[in-house]
Amino acid sequence: MSQTARGIVRNLHDEPHLEGRRVTVQFLKTQVEDRGLAPRTVADRHDLDVADVYRALTYYHDNPAEMRAVERQREDAIAEHDELTTDPEDLRG
Repeated sequence: MSQTARGIVRNLHDEPHLEGRRVTVQFLKTQVEDRGLAPRTVADRHDLDVADVYRALTYYHDNPAEMRAVERQREDAIAEHDELTTDPEDLRG
């Protein structure tokens, strides 16, 4: 488990993430709040301090407009590249 508290930065893919890691604020929020995993479990699975998970959750809730913009960017990117994905139904012959 990491012993260094990490800040939240935006220098990777223009999305808030833990400094020095590719773990995004959005990902940590999804794991805890949407999937219902305990912050300690998420921290252990990703070699983080539990404080990093709580810091990401705090950042998410302190910056709702920014996080909505991140979610819109993700949705737009998915829609823009939708034709590049294959639906399992399309594979049936």
